[in-house]
Amino acid sequence: MDVKNLNLSKILQKNFGFDTYKGEQEEIIKNVLDGKDSFVLMPTGGGKSLTYQLPSLIIEGTAIVISPLIALMKNQVDAMRGYNKDDSIAHFMNSSLNKTQLKQVREDVKNGKTKLLYVAPESLTKEENTEFLKSVKISFYAIDEAHCISEWGHDFRPEYRKIRPIINEIGRAPIIALTATATPKVQHDILKNLDILDATVFKASFFRPNLYYEVRPKIQPEKQIIKFIKQNKGKSGIIYCLSRKKVEELTEVLQVNDIKALGYHAGMDSKTRSKHQDMFLMEEVNVIVATIAFGMGIDKPDVRFVIHYDIPKSLEGYYQETGRAGRDGGEGKCITFYSYKDIQKLEKFMQGKPVAEQEIGKQLLLETIAYAETSVCRPKVLLNYFGEKLEKDCGNCDNCLNPKVKFEGKEFMLQFLEAVDELNEQYKSDHIANILSGNPTSAIKSFKHDKSELFGSGDEKDVKFWESIARQALIHHFLEKDIDQYGILKLTEEGRKFLKKPYSVQITEAHRYEDDNDGDDIEEIMKQGGGSGAGDEKLFKILKGLRKDLSKKMEVPPYVIFQDPSLEDMATRYPITLEELTSIQGVGHGKAEKYGKEFVKLIAKYVEENEIDRPQDLIVKSVVKKSGVKVYIIQNIDRKVNLEDIAKAKGLSMSELLTEIEAIINSGTKLNIDYYIDQTMDEEYIDEVFDYFAESETDSIEDALNELGEDNYTEEEIRLIRVKFMSEMAN
Repeated sequence: MDVKNLNLSKILQKNFGFDTYKGEQEEIIKNVLDGKDSFVLMPTGGGKSLTYQLPSLIIEGTAIVISPLIALMKNQVDAMRGYNKDDSIAHFMNSSLNKTQLKQVREDVKNGKTKLLYVAPESLTKEENTEFLKSVKISFYAIDEAHCISEWGHDFRPEYRKIRPIINEIGRAPIIALTATATPKVQHDILKNLDILDATVFKASFFRPNLYYEVRPKIQPEKQIIKFIKQNKGKSGIIYCLSRKKVEELTEVLQVNDIKALGYHAGMDSKTRSKHQDMFLMEEVNVIVATIAFGMGIDKPDVRFVIHYDIPKSLEGYYQETGRAGRDGGEGKCITFYSYKDIQKLEKFMQGKPVAEQEIGKQLLLETIAYAETSVCRPKVLLNYFGEKLEKDCGNCDNCLNPKVKFEGKEFMLQFLEAVDELNEQYKSDHIANILSGNPTSAIKSFKHDKSELFGSGDEKDVKFWESIARQALIHHFLEKDIDQYGILKLTEEGRKFLKKPYSVQITEAHRYEDDNDGDDIEEIMKQGGGSGAGDEKLFKILKGLRKDLSKKMEVPPYVIFQDPSLEDMATRYPITLEELTSIQGVGHGKAEKYGKEFVKLIAKYVEENEIDRPQDLIVKSVVKKSGVKVYIIQNIDRKVNLEDIAKAKGLSMSELLTEIEAIINSGTKLNIDYYIDQTMDEEYIDEVFDYFAESETDSIEDALNELGEDNYTEEEIRLIRVKFMSEMAN
């Protein structure tokens, strides 16, 4: 195709409403249009999807997009249809379709109406689909989330390794492989498995300056999370947990504390998962508590915070999950809770798995620990992991905003690099740290390194200190990790220069995270969230309201209609005609015609009524860590369920249930059990006991029975009325 004569800027504006391309988007598109294979490494929010969506509209035939999740396909198809008047422009083909729907998809593809066809790798391998695609003119193949190909990737899927043979069977066409996270080793795996080693490689910077990174000690995390969410009221966020049980427990705690939250994990049926995801996308709930099953199934541009309740298994997974925040370029806060206990849990999960898988898991986990405990600029550490060098500190992470003490580290760095050199660059950082600190592990003994002159030569410092030196040596590019033998340290050219002529190196003291405890101190949030960038905040809110109403009516997520930056631009420039609307960021002709009329009508009325000259605090509930039983009790009492039924459902005696209720009341939560007391006791009895507690100097049940008479009341009845009294008067 003659790319030179194509006005790609005009095509972009007409179809997607943008004036300019981001980063290397235009170069990637030209490469696809030229029929060449491409490998695209671009962080979440960088605009990967445009690099295959736009060329699909130009090249003859249908582009096959291989994507791992049904939910993600639906998102992408909805978004593409939002830019175009004809819904047949994009389809997906997966197990969620019935026969009639599948027939319609195939007809649209056959008739040349469909330019983008999203297919799951499992669907691609079905014989009937393979045979159908053989008869289709395929423009190119786009392999999204390509890191799934590699065993070293954070979301390895065996079916992804079968993609290339299927492509060969269907018919060869150019390939574009795309991923948001891949270390050099994973990149090589992808290119080799897809047999596109000669592909043009495009690597965008992994640096996202709008994201704020922070790691906190895991002390009363529920309290910290509730406080944080209340400080960021109305903002969308995702909280990641490693277990389904924790997802359910945390969701219940948030709900009890008046936070609109829903859970999402693989143990739920698909209908519930889809419903919860849609409610989040449609802004009916603000917070999703999820396992990593939610990782790739979300394409929401205005997620303002991502919280990791548990430390992730790998930095790749962590980077992609935090990348869900601030995709529109607005603020994004990434808070992670860390404790050694979490690491021990993850190590237990690995037991019983094949040795190779355990080794991979261990190495990936060590990288995550290194990130959590470092005192160096966090984006610098992340970028280094992905093979990119950030010259300056980001200035927008906990370590940059609250820098730790630095000290002269030339001698320590020299000692560590000399050890790597003397051991012929054959060992990992933890092994060398154990040698220098004089820690006789079984591995050290098996290599007889406890007999080496190096053993204990740095025993004035512990293992953790020497591991922090290794991390900083990697960041200074004195060392690198061998791609083929993951984790083995090799000296770089810069490292060898340092060995010959050492110079001053400032080392930052590493964090020391102790085991989590029940301390009462809660860190204050370092930043209060900023507002939108809209010129007219009042209009911006009105436009968001209109968008929400339309999204419900049209049954599409709000961002499919217009993203926040588009609304902010409208609230600054006040477009009152469809023509003017097309000049707004992210609004093309198709979008203006499809959704714009009500927006320009509203803006015109607002401008007239307001005579506009157009330009051409926080209270946090004190919440204890509630068990699932306590949350269940609170919710069912709110629903006025009989107390005997609640006790039976949880296998408790009535006395045990009352003990749980008393604990809830004593923690400061108000419970109304009048509905039950009124059914079981006379009003005068209730008043007499209530008045007793109002005048008594003690809440002792024994004293109450002695005073009121054991013949008149049972212990259970007095406990019930004491619950009523404490709830009404103390809370």
